[in-house]
Amino acid sequence: MSLRRLVPFALAAFVALPAAAQEADAPPADAPIESPDGETAEAKVPLDEIRRYVSVYNAVKQAYVEPVADQKLMHSAIRGLLFDLDPHSVYLDKEDAESFDEQSRGAYDGVGVELMRQPDGSLRVIAPIDDTPAARAGVKAGDVITAIDGKPFKPDEGDQSGPLRGAPGSKVTLTIVREGKDKPFDVTLRRETIRVASVKSRMLEPGYGYVRISAFQADTAADFESQLEKLKAQGGGKLRGLVIDLRSNPGGLLTSAVQIADDLLNEGKIVSTRGRIAISDAEFGATPGDRLDGAPVVVLVDAGSASAAEVLAGALRDNNRARIVGSRTFGKGSVQTVLPLDNGDSVKLTTARYYTPSGKSIQALGISPDVVLQPGKDADKSIRNFSEASLPGHLRGDGEKDGEEGQPGQNAGDVLDGDAPIAAALVELKKPVASAATPAAKKN
Repeated sequence: MSLRRLVPFALAAFVALPAAAQEADAPPADAPIESPDGETAEAKVPLDEIRRYVSVYNAVKQAYVEPVADQKLMHSAIRGLLFDLDPHSVYLDKEDAESFDEQSRGAYDGVGVELMRQPDGSLRVIAPIDDTPAARAGVKAGDVITAIDGKPFKPDEGDQSGPLRGAPGSKVTLTIVREGKDKPFDVTLRRETIRVASVKSRMLEPGYGYVRISAFQADTAADFESQLEKLKAQGGGKLRGLVIDLRSNPGGLLTSAVQIADDLLNEGKIVSTRGRIAISDAEFGATPGDRLDGAPVVVLVDAGSASAAEVLAGALRDNNRARIVGSRTFGKGSVQTVLPLDNGDSVKLTTARYYTPSGKSIQALGISPDVVLQPGKDADKSIRNFSEASLPGHLRGDGEKDGEEGQPGQNAGDVLDGDAPIAAALVELKKPVASAATPAAKKN
């Protein structure tokens, strides 16, 4: 499948496709809807429901206490089409749509936090980005932002992260609700130009490397390869093992995660996507060449590891290339397609589920680690039930259908902060593993 444009947004693997012809004549009310690949879908435009909509529209126009512009009513109606689908399907105004490209380049003006809209209009923090105003001010994964600069959200406003952006040096005040706190509190941040270095590395011990991936952007895979080569040079030309830290990584570009998995695999599937229409179906596989020459890998995850981060973790584990250490991941196993509109706005629509190489969907379930770590004694215990399954209106997962998933949030993992999990991952890395990958020639 050819993917023309891929862009990131809060905790998602996104695929952006060309918009359909905007100037095409609208089909008759009872005409069948045609999918992008030319196949005719079973659904038809419901004429009776269209008539009901027009009746309500006319009632508002004629009888509402104050005049309402046609544009505002139509805008609200379009948002309403997406409102009850799932938490990741939203209407994006032009400013929010433009932020996709900014984030994919790894530079934008804001506070540095990944967000998800909730049904009541508030914004749940998926993860603060490393070394940004939000992270330095103590904003935490699981926090809920209920107002920006004193202005509360409305349920039908769609994505509302736009006000967080602004000129560097300007201030913005967030009203935050945090589980375990008696009442909401305000945090004032000063905006900066956020230049996200998505990959950092260091040596943990002679021969044992550490790579931190905070998000998957356009250049993340290239940066990973560069940092890996630097670590290998420090280790005398090769590494004895590698810890890949994906804690609180909210996802991003699916192709970047696929490329990093390919860097560490000689063969096998990496991920597949399946949706209702053929264009949503794709499968990615590894090409020969392992940049670590079979050295063991441990992937460190927590409740904030989502989407593309889960793709990478699942691909390496299912191919017996890495052990997973930490806590259960977030459980976002869906793909969003970004459909640009002719007015500069966009629609972000959930179009597919993704599946790990073993054929499992992690939607609303997450990835359970091979070695479970517990938060330290001094860890913030206020963040609980932080998972896809705890989001109202979440897309049902396979486990939910089989009775495996349980109650929403029941399987949520923990957010693991600090250096203790890294030390634990290093201990696991040093343990001999019978299923270690067979050494192979490096990729050119």
